[in-house]
Amino acid sequence: MGLPNDLAADVADIARLDAVPAILNLACELTGMGFAAVARVTENHWVACSVLDKIGFGLQPGGELVVTTTICDEIRRSGQRVTIDNVPEDPAFCHHHTPAQYGLQSYISVPLRLRDGTFFGTLCAIDPQPHRVSSPHIVRSFELWAELIAFHLEAERQLASSAAALRDERAEAELREQFIAVLGHDLRSPLAAISSGAELLKDEALSKDGQGVLELMAQSTARSIGIVDSVLDFARARLGGGLSLTLAPAIPLRPVLAQVVAELQATHPGRQIVLDLPALPPLPADPGRLAQLLANLLANALAHGADDAPVQVTARATNTDFELRVSNGGPAIESSLLPHLFQPFFRGRPQARSEGLGLGLFIARQIASAHGGTLTVASAAGETSFCFRMPRAPA
Repeated sequence: MGLPNDLAADVADIARLDAVPAILNLACELTGMGFAAVARVTENHWVACSVLDKIGFGLQPGGELVVTTTICDEIRRSGQRVTIDNVPEDPAFCHHHTPAQYGLQSYISVPLRLRDGTFFGTLCAIDPQPHRVSSPHIVRSFELWAELIAFHLEAERQLASSAAALRDERAEAELREQFIAVLGHDLRSPLAAISSGAELLKDEALSKDGQGVLELMAQSTARSIGIVDSVLDFARARLGGGLSLTLAPAIPLRPVLAQVVAELQATHPGRQIVLDLPALPPLPADPGRLAQLLANLLANALAHGADDAPVQVTARATNTDFELRVSNGGPAIESSLLPHLFQPFFRGRPQARSEGLGLGLFIARQIASAHGGTLTVASAAGETSFCFRMPRAPA
């Protein structure tokens, strides 16, 4: 007999969240435990939504346990987390039926609540061996991960709902604002919480493996924030009337651009970036947006250019125009692909080494357009070059 439709939909919703498998892997690495899961827990059902099983426990997504045999049922009723380092030494659970039935020695489970306080289920981990899971940094990590899953789940549902409602012309303006608000706040909030938690954990006495997990958390959070920013810019450009600029009447561009190059060089130490930035006159522009434009172009060149060829960054100013060019070596881009390079979510060649969403060039062109300028590409055997050109005076 299959799951009720609402529970099957909940399992499918969790399955669509790319962050969940990574979180389960981090949970096992941080605790040393062999099984982790996101469970949907109701009065009558315990259903595995996503599972990482290294101990042969035997559950798959969609699999059920009798809810009354689980500790999660008690968590649903109490709303409180449960941590067990070693069942025989735990006065509250040494004679509990669940560890005896499932052969557990260590256990951690935290409630997974939606934004309105509704109990969805739990983020839990188990193991047949004892593990110290009651440590504050482990408990806080699980709580932050549960918050992140809940926010992603609600955002996924809101975005799906918004996409359907956008077809209703009468609600389009209101839903446009809601869509951008979800991206700008509801996705950023849990990421900010994870980032803050990672900073707090730096002061804890962690093992070498724990430090590695912490670094992975920081990197993943930074990348997730970058993805949210890109999608937010996409939403503003396509749904919100275009990217906004904070124009300064006359900014020195050279240090702004040099800083971007230095940051990308630091993250790609094996690549050569040649910088040619002569003395440039102050220009009317948004320095943050121009830095973002260069970062997107430079990241694209590093991802798609030949590893053994330098990436060239040059800037020039005439009496009428400012020009910024990023060039990389490698084979020419196929002519059939050139008209699509600036389209959102376009990834180009399947073998490209990019891990992004395919929004970088689209956003770069939007930034160029917002400055009254253009962004073009030329590609021939041996070199591909992107050129941003804008007038010296505001458009």
